[in-house]
Amino acid sequence: MVKLCSIASGSSGNCIYAGCDSTHLLVDAGISGKRIEQGLKSIAVTPSDLSGIFVTHEHVDHIQGLGVLARRYHLPIYATYETLCAVMSSSGVGKIDEALLHPIKPDEPLEVGDIRVNPFSISHDAANPVCYTFEAEGHKIGMATDLGTYDSYILEKLSGSEILYLEANHDVNMLMVGSYPYALKQRILGAKGHLSNENSARLVCELLHDGLKNVILAHLSKENNYAELAYETVRCEVDAHTTRGHAPAICVANRDVPTEAAVLI
Repeated sequence: MVKLCSIASGSSGNCIYAGCDSTHLLVDAGISGKRIEQGLKSIAVTPSDLSGIFVTHEHVDHIQGLGVLARRYHLPIYATYETLCAVMSSSGVGKIDEALLHPIKPDEPLEVGDIRVNPFSISHDAANPVCYTFEAEGHKIGMATDLGTYDSYILEKLSGSEILYLEANHDVNMLMVGSYPYALKQRILGAKGHLSNENSARLVCELLHDGLKNVILAHLSKENNYAELAYETVRCEVDAHTTRGHAPAICVANRDVPTEAAVLI
């Protein structure tokens, strides 16, 4: 059994569990250690069960609880060298035993327990950000958040995913008429910013195949999006490209509480 569970998702903090019966991994730790422990407990996993934490990039909403969790449970941390350097220089993370730090490189897969992890580069304003796919027991999970754009490289990496955890950060109209400063709006809309609902929908449609079972829309902006709007934008586009019998289930990851796990058997 292969499972993905979003423990928290959004600009206030991100943390995702991905695992199988024998191996348990965490992607990002952008909320408190206590909340991560509670989220894992909800799916019958404890932090001591984890084989490691994979970090996408060094922004605070992805690493807030990283130091606490790593120190408390002596968990290996996997990230690009540049990301690890940025994490270690972050005052909020605290001291981490260097023996726990494991540099990885985009496009160089690694095996952690019974899971094959494939890091791949993304376009975002961070040191050397990556996202991941996870393969175990003949199944594939694809994750892509915090990317301002996508191309054939991203499509290739995510192709064949049966669970797709994908950013749908903002509605462009809401962003443009909202209160954000102009420079921040341009950053979000730029190639190193975040995917809009519309671009997320297009990406899902380019990745559609009969084996795609679950699409989880993630990293929604609290100020520039609504869960219902993100869902309807993607749902309508997907329905236009599929028949009802072959359309994947779509849901929106909760901001502050764990989302029902997507499971592949």
